Amino acid sequence: MSSSRVVRVHARDQVGARSLRDGIAKIQSELEVSPDFPPAVEEAARRAAADPPLPDLDRTDLPFVTIDPPSSMDLDQALHLERTGSGYVVHYAIADLAAFIEPGDPVDLVANQRGETLYGADSKVPLHPTVLSEGAASLLPDQVRPALLWTIHVDNTGEGTDVQVERARVRSTAKLDYAGVQRAIDDGTADETLQCLREVGELRLDREAARGGISLPLPEQEVDVTGDHWSLEFRSMIPAETWNAQISMLTGFAAASLMVYARVGLLRTLPPPVPRDIQRLHRIARALHLDWPAEELYPDFVRSLDSRKPAEAAMITACARLLRGSGYVAFDGETPADPVHAALASEYAHVTAPLRRLGDRYAGEICVALCAGTEVPDWVLSSLHGLPEEMKEGGRRAAQYESAVLNLVEAGLLHDRVGERFEGVVVDVDDQDETRGTLTVQEPAVEARVTSSHAVPLGSEVVVTLAQADVASRSVVFTLD
Repeated sequence: MSSSRVVRVHARDQVGARSLRDGIAKIQSELEVSPDFPPAVEEAARRAAADPPLPDLDRTDLPFVTIDPPSSMDLDQALHLERTGSGYVVHYAIADLAAFIEPGDPVDLVANQRGETLYGADSKVPLHPTVLSEGAASLLPDQVRPALLWTIHVDNTGEGTDVQVERARVRSTAKLDYAGVQRAIDDGTADETLQCLREVGELRLDREAARGGISLPLPEQEVDVTGDHWSLEFRSMIPAETWNAQISMLTGFAAASLMVYARVGLLRTLPPPVPRDIQRLHRIARALHLDWPAEELYPDFVRSLDSRKPAEAAMITACARLLRGSGYVAFDGETPADPVHAALASEYAHVTAPLRRLGDRYAGEICVALCAGTEVPDWVLSSLHGLPEEMKEGGRRAAQYESAVLNLVEAGLLHDRVGERFEGVVVDVDDQDETRGTLTVQEPAVEARVTSSHAVPLGSEVVVTLAQADVASRSVVFTLD
């Protein structure tokens, strides 16, 4: 389910744009979140940004690049890849927040309260003050920055064979975006780093399939805001994004391996699906007239699905239910009973987004200590076992925020179109009430509730009537005759 057409709101007298921004302010008030920080936190951040310590190890000789959406300024990661013998060396620089934050200082305390950055349209609620997250700690181009430098050797099958992480000063040479990277690779103008990014990324995807891991190809519902023009679109990941994500995941696997071996760390986990959930998915596949042989494993079936086809998009949405229940587990002294992330079919850790996610700062510190053969800092160990709950609360709040903003924008785009008819696809049906479900409309790119007097036909292309689009309640409802 992907649409290349974008519906834009050209707000007359800017009333529509103001209404949407007022609605976002209301959401922030309801969730008790704010993009602003107390003066003491901002002051502490400004002091830290003014004179951060730089590591002795100088790797500014490596021409790192960042790859992010064009508007991003909180740049956590910079990469450099090169071929060596029959394999590769991946250099992955991660922003070093510990160079700017002292345990127990105002920035540290508020970050532990927030848990992670909240994203919604043009209304980001950052984890750290922007003087750090979009300034002194961000891996912006042509700036020398302190970083945790991961060096990972990868063989010709895509398997990581050796890992080292250490503090180093680095410098990004360019701020690239996914579309530009994809063009350079496709037209043959890409340098060695980007060529290797594709090669390693594709090898890692093969490794993922071999171990039984999956990545659901769910299209993202994305809000675009340009001045007073708002739009929604469904956007599928392009290959360059997938390859880039594989480098981050490679690093997460390496971090988890270090921590599990040393029996101290913070892992990202997901329990395996229970048999009845897999049986339910088989029933849905049959209802959607999709061929899923009994002997075909769930990950292999998912990889065969095409999100551009209505029935298969509905199947992917149903499969996403198996990814619920993810969390974190902290350990010190013994390996957790259930350390695996079931969707990735391996132990895994979050270490590559410390500007935006609290736990990454702590997990990165553990890995640096393990590679250096030193003790894990006391400030990390003393907070370790409280982090899973803090991250759970931060993740819950982030999901609420993103969902509320999307619901608001959908209602805002459609509020003057009640009574109109739209074409859509039913992508989910309520387990408890088959007359209720979820509908995806391509234009505008809306995912909303649909109700009917009879059973809602899962995976079917339908024509529906917009019954409600209320900005105040952030509610959109379609009806199916």
